[in-house]
Amino acid sequence: MRFVCLATDYDSTIAVHGSVAPSTLAALEAVKRSGRRLVLVTGREVDDLLKVFPQARIFDRVVGENGAVLYHPGKEEYRNLAKEPPPELEQELRKAKVRPLSRGRVILATSGNQELKVLKVLHLLGLEYQLIFNKGALMLLPPGTNKATGLRKALKELRLSAHNMVGIGDAENDYSFLSMCECAVAVADALPMLKKEADYTTLGGEGEGARELAELLVENDLYQLSSKLERHDLPLGKREDGSTVRISPYGYNLLLSGISGGGKSSLAAAFVEQLAEAGYQFCIFDPEGDYRSLPKVLALGDSRHIPSVEEALDVLSSPGLSCAVNLLGMSLNERPAFFQELLQRLLEMRAVFGRPHWIIMDEAHHLLPTDWNPSYIGTVKKPSGLLLITVHPDHLHQKAIEWIDLVLALGENPQETLRAFERKSGYAAGRLPEGEGRFGQALAWRPGGKDHAFFFHHLHSHVERRRHIRKYAEGELGADKSFYFRGPHGRLNLRAQNLLLFLQIADGVDDETWMHHLLQGDIAKWFRNEIKDEGMAREAEAVASDASLSPVASRFRIRGIVERIYTASA
Repeated sequence: MRFVCLATDYDSTIAVHGSVAPSTLAALEAVKRSGRRLVLVTGREVDDLLKVFPQARIFDRVVGENGAVLYHPGKEEYRNLAKEPPPELEQELRKAKVRPLSRGRVILATSGNQELKVLKVLHLLGLEYQLIFNKGALMLLPPGTNKATGLRKALKELRLSAHNMVGIGDAENDYSFLSMCECAVAVADALPMLKKEADYTTLGGEGEGARELAELLVENDLYQLSSKLERHDLPLGKREDGSTVRISPYGYNLLLSGISGGGKSSLAAAFVEQLAEAGYQFCIFDPEGDYRSLPKVLALGDSRHIPSVEEALDVLSSPGLSCAVNLLGMSLNERPAFFQELLQRLLEMRAVFGRPHWIIMDEAHHLLPTDWNPSYIGTVKKPSGLLLITVHPDHLHQKAIEWIDLVLALGENPQETLRAFERKSGYAAGRLPEGEGRFGQALAWRPGGKDHAFFFHHLHSHVERRRHIRKYAEGELGADKSFYFRGPHGRLNLRAQNLLLFLQIADGVDDETWMHHLLQGDIAKWFRNEIKDEGMAREAEAVASDASLSPVASRFRIRGIVERIYTASA
């Protein structure tokens, strides 16, 4: 289930002229019976709301007074989320004949045409208050208080993520909370600007539109609105024509496969960074402790401590935390059973909370091996939000192969990786693009899809990129990967084991030696094959092909290329 929570405004959304029709109430009750949660987000004072709408108790939480008060209907408990207004503010507003004027636990409310009087009073008292309009009404609230801030508090209490929430509203003050929803919906007679910003506008107006949304939610989890939620798609890289390759954060399973050193770790880390930045929760099965330094990820376990299933679930109970479960202390034979137990609990958690949004399996062939006969995996309905990483797709359990929606093959011969998956899956990949895979490229293919496989330049991890920069700028490359200034006659043997030494030696060698290596393409080849930076290689080739450059000028250009990308960052 993607959407486990419905957040809705009250007036002119579920209510018509202040009251909720029986058919709308029945639709909301059906949402509740489906296992989802309901949150009412209103500008009204809660006590007044309960007088006209006692059925509000079907909601799991009520965010009242435009985000200033949180009410728990089950416990009949109130919690102020902002400071009460100072007594002199209400006194001065009444002196200024601001009418009508009502006061809640935190909010002060009047008519929109009283704006100038209100501003004069705030100026007189030197108070910083915000004015929020709701069609014809004007609300006074402490700074930073709105429907979004109140809704975040409600979600925290319910242990829910905004990525699993659909919201619906009609007016200016609804924009703040709708903007945080994974799916933002406006009723047909909402304000034009709100409809413009919403992902979807209902066919019906107040009351009818909310009922329409509730019915779609129960019927198929808003599946038909999936194409309207592309703003959440995660970029994977770019094609040769500059177009972006994207994937939906929901409903897909990815396989990253290819030889060691082909870029799988960098692409996987880049994808995880995208998830973390967007606020999606994930659980990583980490066989070697490779994910300890990723941002917003809590690492569990090490070579001496085997993390438990309960530890992982305890971390994931908070929607804002993700975890990497380190399997170093566990033998290869123990890993499949542990994986099956934790996967089952994670999928049970998803059924209730809609998260973790992604489950990531590094060295997936150790967790789901071909020769294993798992009791649970064999019966589970196809899950989504899986990322499997492996050198050997043909060593994966057949069930895992059947789950895959998109294969990304990396390394020198990605075509052979796709052929291995093709043989295992039974899907025909058809004609594949020719050419060796280059570092930073991936070959993408959708099994069973109509599109042909295609190359694209994939994203690189920021963390991996920083490691890469430090390694090549200041580190110690092996003898077989270092650059050697030998000159045209092979009389020299000056080794540069990193880029800083390369620049130092380049400044000291004679012009004949420098131009020999530059024009022969040795420098570009080293950048491409050992530094693994295609951009630098192409720039070096451009310098070599410019006959107008003197040895001094060409040295200057190459130094500029290296320092711009590497030494400054290091």
